[in-house]
This record gives sequence, structure tokens and C-alpha cells, in this order.
Amino acid sequence: MFPDSICVPGFDPSLSMMTGITQINPMMAGMGLLPPPPTQLPIVKEIIHCKSCTLFPPNPNLPPPSTRERPPGCKTVFVGGLPENATEEIIQELFEQCGDITAIRKSKKNFCHIRFAEEFMVDKAIYLSGYRMRLGSSTDKKDSGRLHVDFAQARDDFYEWECKQRMLAREERHRRKLEVDKLRPPSPPAIMHYSEHEATMLAEKLKDDNKFCEAITVLLTWIERGEVNRRSANQFYSMIQSANSHVRRLMNEKAADEEIMEQAKETFKTALFGILTQFEQIVAVFNASTRQKAWDHFSKAQRKNIDIWRKHCEDLRNAQSEQLMGIRREEEMEMSDDDSSDIPNKKARLDDSALAAQAYALKEENDSLRWQLDAYRNEVDLLKQEKGHHGRTEESLTKDQQLQFLQQTMQTMQQQLAAMQEELNNKKSELEKAKEEQTHAHALVSVLKEQLKSAKEVTDVTNQEYLSKETSTVSVAVYNHDKEKDAEKQRQSLKSEKEALLIGIISTFLNVHPFGANTEYLWSYLQQLDSTISANEIETLLTKLPRMFKQEFTGVGATLEKRWKFCAFEGIKTT
Repeated sequence: MFPDSICVPGFDPSLSMMTGITQINPMMAGMGLLPPPPTQLPIVKEIIHCKSCTLFPPNPNLPPPSTRERPPGCKTVFVGGLPENATEEIIQELFEQCGDITAIRKSKKNFCHIRFAEEFMVDKAIYLSGYRMRLGSSTDKKDSGRLHVDFAQARDDFYEWECKQRMLAREERHRRKLEVDKLRPPSPPAIMHYSEHEATMLAEKLKDDNKFCEAITVLLTWIERGEVNRRSANQFYSMIQSANSHVRRLMNEKAADEEIMEQAKETFKTALFGILTQFEQIVAVFNASTRQKAWDHFSKAQRKNIDIWRKHCEDLRNAQSEQLMGIRREEEMEMSDDDSSDIPNKKARLDDSALAAQAYALKEENDSLRWQLDAYRNEVDLLKQEKGHHGRTEESLTKDQQLQFLQQTMQTMQQQLAAMQEELNNKKSELEKAKEEQTHAHALVSVLKEQLKSAKEVTDVTNQEYLSKETSTVSVAVYNHDKEKDAEKQRQSLKSEKEALLIGIISTFLNVHPFGANTEYLWSYLQQLDSTISANEIETLLTKLPRMFKQEFTGVGATLEKRWKFCAFEGIKTT
């Protein structure tokens, strides 16, 4: 019914809460609450019908009604031009359509103040400014009036707005403090003050390689603080002597690290030499393939790819050879530096090795230049062959089409092979799951057998007299009563060894409980033996054997429940 207003931004960090500073006007340009520019068409308002009044829109050609500056956090509006007979109920009925009203203060004259729950509801109420209000269908002057709705300054609104701004400012300060704390580097731990006990402990730490760095920092701090005096000079001297003893350890560690570095250099050099050898072999393959005997049998696209691969491989080969030569030059420079400080015999040996290394490096350079010359010759031959094979375009096109067809067939065969392999893997996984379930079932059966034996021993002890009297009659009656029918029923009902074990356990359990037990009680007992058993499985198993188990209702009223009883002995007695 009314257009939604544009919400005022919740918080402006640059807004000052100090007194004496002019508050920011939300209606000023750039705040997003200005009326539409005059270039737009005027808004055509419609007639608003209510139960007790009717609002007629103003002339659209007239300028919009003027309003004062909007106070910050404004939730209260001034409504003037009301009919004299307008009651508070009619005003509430009219302005409730703009939003929830918290308070209406009506004057004896024709105006009132209305306070809404939210700020955007004020804009909907301002929309009604300029409407002509008429109560019912009366034409009396006291029943009509022209509404004038404007912003009102209320201390409650300004107080709530200030509280909200303070809360947002607190949140902003807290957020900035968290950011500063997050970026602040951690402060170093405080160093304890000097004492004889601390000095003794520090001397022990200086002898430990793992705690030496921490201890030397504390010693340096103590010396800079001026803790050294005549009384503590001997103790500080011993600690400085302990620090000096670590120089030998550091030099040994440096020598070990240098040895590891030399070994790593040698390993890298041998690996790089192997890589360069393989590059030479690959380049030789490309050179052999570009000769006349093999080159004529390749298509144009294949020749292009081979040429690109050959150039790329040659560039990589040259880069690797340059790197290897640079390593050798560095070694020669190190050897020349060492020659000046060694004895003459050793210097002569090093000179010989340096000459040999230089000769090997010159040989490598000669080989690389020869390989580059061969590459240039191959490129010239390739250009000549391409000029002579311009007339074979149709043959190359047919070969390209055949190659594409073969590639497509190969892709389809690969897809089929991948699908078959996935099916094979799925079947293997299913077979493994089945094997695991079978082993789990065997283990469960063995556990149930042991538990059944223990349960039988307990029931034999508790019901020894009762069972001794009934065993003879049970054996005779069961074997004489419908042997063929019972065999068929057992075949139908007892499908597995697990069900037979369950029937034995349940029968012994119910025999111990002469007043019966409900399904939940049985299920809670069997859950301790096998956690995979459900209550529905137990109930279906009991219903299959009506000659052994029967269900009876016990209790009265709210305590009424169904209980299962063992009735096999009763059937034998009746027969």
C-alpha cells in the first residue's frame, strides 16, 4: 500500500557524539533519503479506503508538501489537519497500516503525535501527507480535514539513537582493538633477575646444547644490566668459559654441514650428468627420425610435432649442459684458490686435474656446438622437404582423416575398458564385503553357542527339579505328535542356525520367567549377546512357533501389557 523507505545507515564512524557539534542530517544529499529528482514523473496516489474513514489523494500537479529536517533516529511524526470528530481509535486504525504504533498522544485541537516501532515506518506515514480525510460519508465540516504529516523531534527517539550510536562505536573500537592485537608481534619472555641459584642453573643450561641459545641470551642480559661485580666475577667467568667451549662444537657442526653440502653437490652433478646423457639420446632419436628414410613416411602434422619436440628438447639440453659447465667452472675456481695455499706437489697434482677438467669442458662445448650444427642442418633439410612436398596435400589429408578415425576408435575402446575395469573392481569389493560378513557371522555363531551353553547351565541349576519331572513326558509327547507336520514347519520357520540359537536362548529365558516377559525385555537381554538383533525380528520369530510360545495380556488399565510365555510343556501335557 505504501512505498518502502530507504534505510538510514546504521553507524557512521566519523560521527561525533560530543555536544555542541551539529548532527549529520540524513536528508542531505548523499544520504540516500532525498525525494526523487524533478526530472521523474510525479507519483500518482490512489484513494485509500478504511472502515471508518476515506482518504482522497491531493492534486498530483501540486508540489509535494514541505517537511522539516529529519531528526536523527526519528520514530515520531506530527499529524495535523485532522477532522474535529476524529477519535484516537480512527487515527490508530488509519496509521496502523504504516507499521506498529507504540504510542499516540492526541491533543484537544486537531493534531496528534504518533510514535512507531521502527524508523522506516515514519516514511510510510509521511506518504499520507496532503491527503483529504473524510469520516464515513458525512459532508460536515467537522468530519473532514487535510492531513499534514511531518517529522517530530522526540527526546525518546534521540536518546535511543544516541544509545545505538554508542553501542556501534563500542563494537567498532573492540573490532579495531582485536585487529591491532592480532597484528602486534608477541612480546619476548621476561628475563629473570640475577641470583646465585639462577646463576648455577644457567651454568648447567650453558652446557646443554639444546638450551644453549636461551641461556646465552640470559647471560648477555645479565652482563648488560651490570650484574658483574667482584663477588660474582668468578661465577660469570665460569659461565663465559662454558660459552667459549661451544665454539669447538659450532666449528665441528659447520664442517659436518659443509661435508653434507659437498656430497649433495656431487649427487646433483652426477644426476645432472645422467639427465644430460638422456637428453642427448632423445635428441639423437629426433635427428634419426628427421632423416630421409623415416621422414617421408610421416604425415605433415606428425612432422610438425616432431620438429617442435626436437627444438624444445635441444633447448633443454643446451640449458642443462650450460648449468653443468657452470658447476665445473666454479669447481675449477675453488681449486685454483686452494692451489695458492697448498704444497708444491699437491699444487702440481691439482694443476693436472684442472687441465683435465678444462679439457673435458672444452670437449663438452665442442660436442654441444656440433649438436647445434646438426640441428641447423636438419632444419634446412626440413625446409627443403616441405617445399618439395607441397603437391602431396591430398594424400596427407586422407592420412590425417584415417588417423583421426583410429584415434576415435581407440578412445571408445579405452572407455569400454575403463567401464569394465570399474565393474570388476565393484564386484571385487562386493565379494570382499560378503567374505567379511561371513566371517563375522561365524564368529557371532560361536559366541552365541558359548552363551547358550552358559545359559543352559544356569537354567539347569535353577530349575533342576522342575525339568527332571517333565523331561520324560516332553520327549515322548513331542516325538509322537504330528512328526511330519512339525518337521515341515521347522523347515519353513527355522531357516538358519542363528534362528535355532535364538529359539534356544529365548526358551531358556522364558522358562526361568514363569510369568512371561514382553518383547522389549527379551530384546534388551538379547542385545547384550548380539547388538544386530532387532525387536521386530524377535517378535516375528516368536509368532512363527505358536506351539512353543504364546502371547497373553497381563495387568489392569494403564499397566496392561503383552507378555510372551513358554508353552511347549503345556502342549505336551495336554497330549
